[in-house]
Amino acid sequence: MSTNQWAIGIDLGGTKIEVALVNSSGRLHDRLRLVTDSGHRYKTILKQITEAIDQLCDKNRDAIPHTIGIGIPGQLSKSSGIVHYAPNLNWHEVNLGNDLSKMLGKHVTICNDVRAATWGEWLYGAGKSCNDIVCIFIGTGIGGGIVSDGRMLTGCNNTAGEIGHMTIDLHGPECHCGNTGCFEALAGGWAIARDAQDMVRADMKRGQGLLDMAGNDISKITAKTVSEADAKHDPLAKIIIDNLADALIAGATAIVNSYAPCRIVFGGGIMEGIPRLLKKIETGVNKYALKAATENLKVLPAKLHNDSGVIGAAAFALHNMDKT
Repeated sequence: MSTNQWAIGIDLGGTKIEVALVNSSGRLHDRLRLVTDSGHRYKTILKQITEAIDQLCDKNRDAIPHTIGIGIPGQLSKSSGIVHYAPNLNWHEVNLGNDLSKMLGKHVTICNDVRAATWGEWLYGAGKSCNDIVCIFIGTGIGGGIVSDGRMLTGCNNTAGEIGHMTIDLHGPECHCGNTGCFEALAGGWAIARDAQDMVRADMKRGQGLLDMAGNDISKITAKTVSEADAKHDPLAKIIIDNLADALIAGATAIVNSYAPCRIVFGGGIMEGIPRLLKKIETGVNKYALKAATENLKVLPAKLHNDSGVIGAAAFALHNMDKT
């Protein structure tokens, strides 16, 4: 891959669209952030993306993009550019890759958003120069990407990496997917908020600190509320975070035993908001995982932070352009 090639990387979500100009060394040159059309109208969002790309290209005439990559949360075709279902956007069977390619006159590659972020961390972040890594991103939900022997795993139907829906506890809480005891249902941001609200309802006195921070409205207690209360040494927040750490250790241990990565990389808003989690996970995994699987294991924070999605989407597009 030439070091002077440029690509557009796009991180498309239900609330924001980030469009960035990235080179093949992983350097982010310029970016635009947009608020996603509130009605999630397909044609309106296509227009938002094309206008943002035109604006970036007009501003940076010395860095002409060769290709475009888009990370999107949803179920995607492996080769056709079709989005089968994107729940955050309520899109069904839209040919995003083909439609944008026609509008822009450039090759467009689509990728699951978390897998795109894994591409970023693998090539330019905490997984650089390593052929066996697993990335776990913990935000509202939990997603992941798996690189084994220098290959990004995609699976038979392009759904590899849905680690948020591994069953951690057969008798655990119900997940949004309809199963019970999923990793996400125990350790995702929405699960943290659920547990915190339930604990406050059960003991209002013990939960007064969280309640005060949420304006005396239990329904407004979020994962962010818990992380901020933990930073102030709130005792109930500490219990919630300790329970969260146990769930993350259980999930990470299963992943380490299954894939034996050299590095396991944790990113996302929850990890960045509660930095003490990383050391607890590292200690727990080294205690409970198979010794052979942890012998060379490093537990690391994501290095690219919020840029992993756009950098990874651009890297994925350049990778596919080179293959073509």
